[in-house]
Amino acid sequence: MIIYNVTLKVEAEAADAFAVWMKAEHMPDVMSTGLFTDCRLCRLLEQDETEGVTCVAQYHCIDIEHYNNYIDNFAETMRQKAFKMFGGKFVAFRTVMEIV
Repeated sequence: MIIYNVTLKVEAEAADAFAVWMKAEHMPDVMSTGLFTDCRLCRLLEQDETEGVTCVAQYHCIDIEHYNNYIDNFAETMRQKAFKMFGGKFVAFRTVMEIV
């Protein structure tokens, strides 16, 4: 099992709208690719929020081939939609993990 983990730092004034958009639009769009089996959005606790709210979007897929398919064929379009909606109000750091 592969976890595609996207850590996001979102400006405080945009954080609520960003979370609503993620859950209502972005994450369903990612899931509609058929490449992931599960997803969740978490807010990190016990973080310094002077520079914004930190949250994590996690997407689970069955193998690295499904992840690579997403990156090669869908990721750029999904990222552009996020930038169109929220421009410079967030930064993202992406990691890929394997459940052992």
